[in-house]
Amino acid sequence: MSSTRDGLTPDAAPAWLKPLVDNVAGVPDAYRRRVPPDVLAAIVEANEQAALAGARRDAAVLVLFSGPPDAPAGALPDDADLLVTVRASTLRHHAGQAAFPGGATDPGDDGPVGTAFREAVEETGIDTSRLHPLATLERMFIPPSGFHVVPVLAYSPDPGPVAVVDESETAVVARVPVRAFTNPENRLMVYREANTSRFAGPAFLLNEMLVWGFTGQVISAMLDVAGWAKPWNTDNVRELDEAMALVARPNGYGEAQH
Repeated sequence: MSSTRDGLTPDAAPAWLKPLVDNVAGVPDAYRRRVPPDVLAAIVEANEQAALAGARRDAAVLVLFSGPPDAPAGALPDDADLLVTVRASTLRHHAGQAAFPGGATDPGDDGPVGTAFREAVEETGIDTSRLHPLATLERMFIPPSGFHVVPVLAYSPDPGPVAVVDESETAVVARVPVRAFTNPENRLMVYREANTSRFAGPAFLLNEMLVWGFTGQVISAMLDVAGWAKPWNTDNVRELDEAMALVARPNGYGEAQH
């Protein structure tokens, strides 16, 4: 594993993950392609207002892929998975939402990687010595929370056990097979009725969670960039509450660890 600046080690990526790592700079554009121009303009305006008010806060999330180190290029391994959590329903921001492990930057953090790793330990108990940070994505602004979020793409051949550490912060910790996200039957578009602009974004209906919002958009963009996405019905549009009511149905993607 060769080291690069900022502690990133892209050479640690297995061959099957290389299409994403090598094209990671394209993820933000793939993300934005599904956002209507008026919504993008509103996000830019909210970002500028937050900056003027001094209300923007730095944050990072861990986007951790696990899977075999020796699987060949050109095919997604059946046992590749992605670490996802569900936030506790009592939290102030994004309560009850599926999310990548992560949170606000602390003064002592060593950049976005340090933030993402620290938060992942606090939320899932993961052993970060098993993780290889591969790349950082472009910082993205999330208006509801005022966070400037840097997704940190990482890989582990075996991340070891993960579990809910603090139930007041996290409700579920799951290593979800990547094929659950690529399965067209698990995909839909979700919007919030409360929004003034009825923007529907990519989402994933799994048996313990609805992955939508920022996290759903990032995962959808990564699938597009890596070439893993399959054609799916973008006309399957649901209001958020309606989609959440479907979460309990079994989709058979595998048992979550929680």
